[in-house]
Amino acid sequence: MSDKFNYKMKKISLLFVTLFIASLSYGQQLPQLSQYMINDFAVNPAIAGMHDHFQIKTSVRNQWVGIDDAPKTTLLSIYGKNSKNVGLGGSVFNDQVGPTSRSGASMTYAYHVPLTPFIKMSLSLSGGFTQFKIDKQGWNILHEGDELLQGDILVDLVPDATFGLNIYSKDKWYLGCAIPQLLNSKLALIDEDFADNITLNMDGSLARHLYVMGLYNLEVSHYWDLEPSALIKSVTSSPSQIDIGIKTIYDEKFWAGINYRNNGDISALLGFHIQDRYLIGYSYDLPNSGLNQYTSGSHEFMFGITFHPSTNNQIMRR
Repeated sequence: MSDKFNYKMKKISLLFVTLFIASLSYGQQLPQLSQYMINDFAVNPAIAGMHDHFQIKTSVRNQWVGIDDAPKTTLLSIYGKNSKNVGLGGSVFNDQVGPTSRSGASMTYAYHVPLTPFIKMSLSLSGGFTQFKIDKQGWNILHEGDELLQGDILVDLVPDATFGLNIYSKDKWYLGCAIPQLLNSKLALIDEDFADNITLNMDGSLARHLYVMGLYNLEVSHYWDLEPSALIKSVTSSPSQIDIGIKTIYDEKFWAGINYRNNGDISALLGFHIQDRYLIGYSYDLPNSGLNQYTSGSHEFMFGITFHPSTNNQIMRR
């Protein structure tokens, strides 16, 4: 591999890290998931309590494989129905981009109100914290020994909250919205010399986002179902991101689907259930033309466990 190519790859790696830091002031700040319609609680916490069971789901995403310092995301969540009108949940996550990372944890309370005999509305509030970390020396990609890039690891911990709303007909459709980073917390993370060196003018605030997500289950036959879905992500001073997908399900056990993102990315999805309790999902993102010469794409794995009411009762009796 030529020195020219290595230099270009380093510049791309530096660009990804710079974009991560820049997103602290503007742009889409939150991790990406292609299987949003399956791990829906990660997008809208008002999902908690929509079904009569608790679930544990974990997602691991390696974005732009083959490029150093590309984003890597890990997410673990548990959520479900606690009582007739109450859903509970919690989640932890880590998002790594080269020498920068963000991690956090939150707890969710959701309350469900019947609107008609077949339609309900849920309102939720999640509260927790988010920690940001930057290894200043990790920025020294192109010029080793640069004194401006020497220094300690920068860390800041801030409170965080998410509001969610969801209107749904059980096992048929839902339409909801969520507002992550509700508190618009400010970070005391970037010192002036460091910010000047990476040519960023930042106030370090966590911008409120608006997510709108919907899904519809269409029973085509006794064995086949179709599930179109959509997710819109919006934040001030940044173009909206739109995901549109469709998933076909066979016998409530196997599924395959495709998702299109308005930046040109296309995702293929596959997954299956085991004994109506375990769930395994995989998605592959084909990168848009601007990156396909540098990366083979993005991989996302998901694993889930469902605890049905009878299982919950057995656990409670122990």
